[in-house]
Amino acid sequence: MQLGLPFSQSTPHSRVTTEHPAPSTQHPAPSTWRDDITFVRHPRARRYVIRVAANGGIRVTVPRGGSKRQARAFAEQQRPWVEKQRRKLALDRARPGQTIDSKVEHTLRARAKLELPARLLELAAENQLRVARVSVRNQRWRWGSCAPNGHICLNWRLVQMPPEIRDYVMIHELMHLKRMDHSSRFWRLVARACPNYQDARNWLREHVRQGTPLAID
Repeated sequence: MQLGLPFSQSTPHSRVTTEHPAPSTQHPAPSTWRDDITFVRHPRARRYVIRVAANGGIRVTVPRGGSKRQARAFAEQQRPWVEKQRRKLALDRARPGQTIDSKVEHTLRARAKLELPARLLELAAENQLRVARVSVRNQRWRWGSCAPNGHICLNWRLVQMPPEIRDYVMIHELMHLKRMDHSSRFWRLVARACPNYQDARNWLREHVRQGTPLAID
């Protein structure tokens, strides 16, 4: 079965930036958060600066006299702001009629091959399901598909989506391992695994109203 969720791309060239004084807290950020951050020391910088790049990467400028420990704490303080900017970037990329920079696409595809299969298998384990094979592909008109033999294909563009939307698409395909249809029984399975799935569907419908066709087979 296939979940048809066409995805148009954008060309996000600009960066989102915020500046703040040095933080006082000494609590470092979690490792998964630190992995997304690049710290750059700049001798002319007078304060800590955090930027969100077009591909979602995070860069923190460390001023003269500053420490990496303070930079990590600063990044943790700004985490809500960063997540908000990343969400905005994901929404911008979902707007139809635009193209994406080739370098940004290359970075996103590499991320997708690392992140999407791992997340799918994590969700499969949570729901006690076995996936025979996972592929990440350049599907133009499908977010994902599930074959009767347990082979699930995912659109690499899912890596751009807000986490709850991405997870809904994955759970949708995983539930096809139990039922290869879109019957009421199938949707009950989806609801048990993803109680807020209607919010994700509404999000997708909103982008349909912006002009993107949607088809679910």
